[in-house]
Amino acid sequence: MTCLLVLAALLVSGGCTKRETPADAGIRTQTLLIGNLAEPRDLDPHVVTAATDMNILIGLFEGLTVLDEKTSQALPGVAISWDPSADGLVWTFHLRPDARWSNGDPVTSHDFAYAFRRILSPAMAAEYSYMLWPIKNAEAYNAGKITDFASVGIATPDDFTLQVTLERPTPYLPALAGHTTWLPVHRGTIEKHGRMDQPGTSWTRPGNLVGNGPFQLSEWTPNARIVLDKNPHYWDAATTRLQHIIFFPTENPDVEERNFRAGQLHITFDLPSSKIPVYQRESPRQLRLDALLNIWYLNFNTTKPPLDNPLVRQALALAVDREAISRSVYNGAFRAAQSFVPPDCGGYVSTTHTRTDVAEARRLLAEAGYPGGRGLPVLSVQALNNDKLPKVAEALQGMWKKELGVNVTIEPSEQKIWIQTQTAMNHTIGLMGWVADFADPVTFLQLRETGNGNNWSGWSNPAYDRLLQTAANTADAQARFALFQQAETLLLNEAAASPLVYGARTYLINPAVKNWDSAPLGLHQYKKVYLEP
Repeated sequence: MTCLLVLAALLVSGGCTKRETPADAGIRTQTLLIGNLAEPRDLDPHVVTAATDMNILIGLFEGLTVLDEKTSQALPGVAISWDPSADGLVWTFHLRPDARWSNGDPVTSHDFAYAFRRILSPAMAAEYSYMLWPIKNAEAYNAGKITDFASVGIATPDDFTLQVTLERPTPYLPALAGHTTWLPVHRGTIEKHGRMDQPGTSWTRPGNLVGNGPFQLSEWTPNARIVLDKNPHYWDAATTRLQHIIFFPTENPDVEERNFRAGQLHITFDLPSSKIPVYQRESPRQLRLDALLNIWYLNFNTTKPPLDNPLVRQALALAVDREAISRSVYNGAFRAAQSFVPPDCGGYVSTTHTRTDVAEARRLLAEAGYPGGRGLPVLSVQALNNDKLPKVAEALQGMWKKELGVNVTIEPSEQKIWIQTQTAMNHTIGLMGWVADFADPVTFLQLRETGNGNNWSGWSNPAYDRLLQTAANTADAQARFALFQQAETLLLNEAAASPLVYGARTYLINPAVKNWDSAPLGLHQYKKVYLEP
């Protein structure tokens, strides 16, 4: 009888034991479980443009510099230090001799030179190649105007010295060098799986990819998960505490939130706006509302009638109640935007603001030949199929119908299609977002420069281009900002794009995640992060 009672007690005790969740196990094994919104387009630094893809690249590769999360300032990466010449035209980067690729090969200056030649090669057609255009003759080489890469301002005096000669002084060059477009690639790996300038090959698959970051790719199961393991060859592996990172491409924030509550995640990518007050009230330690240098805007296809007429674009822009969108869709977490460049971007504050003026919108639409919306074709609005952008599209649909008589259809799509459609200029109106590449207004204003790989609007204005080019050659910060003010005024007056809301990072985080700093650029240095109950 006594044995039966003991056995029963053991069974009851075992049945009441809390089952270890993946998040709990992750704390024990230093495995970070993180939501990342979308399936990666690729893991090639010279191909990707989405911030969600860059989130993964930061773990796999390391550039000359890395960006401090809090300040967005450049810190040493592969380069221990860097020296500008007196005239600011030549920068010398001194590389650490102990940097290694994940296969054990040394990382050298030649790897960076090879990577720069690759992204600038015309055959790559890299949308982000303009991030290297401050380098002497880089733009000309990228455009095929010159064919000898030796003419580009890149020199490798020795294995651990990289010299970069610029077209013009670029004081933010160290921060620029921390961008994913400046990451090195491993030549032997690239050419084992295809041509140097061939995008989309298998070199980025598990078992093939050789990186130089704190982690290495061990698994990529499409639409399920991407697994990174600690790279034992990384120069700072001794201080990297995480052993694994698992990214989950979950596009539905409601699903993410449920997974977080079920102990499937340590960090979500997003949070449904309706849940923000709930977590503020009930679980404030798990809620993060981080500032972000981010704009969400109307991406008009200005090559497609009737949006080739600036009067139509202006009318649509003026009929938008941004405060209502901020309240109804984002629960106030995303603020109504009046400018294309978010506030206090590297010290720049826009002086020209967009506004809501329905009477003027109606007048402009009538002047364009569409009084009361009559004769205007049905306009389609493309939106990422998450929990927010379709609601933004619905709000715009209602506003434009009520105030202007304009009919709108909504086209929700998953991220890859959403980006591809706008890249190929097959959209009419897209809801698009942009996070700063570095803390400077040029990273936003370049999006409407002629020839920019991320100008998915077709808008081209020589006066605008001249203002940006003059700013690029202006050393005085205040004079440079004044030129940017003129350019932004031109952009808003022609409705080359129309701002909607300034974004923020709203997400959930397990308190066990340590050293996860707020990052205005949205990227985190995983090597610093660890898990502790």
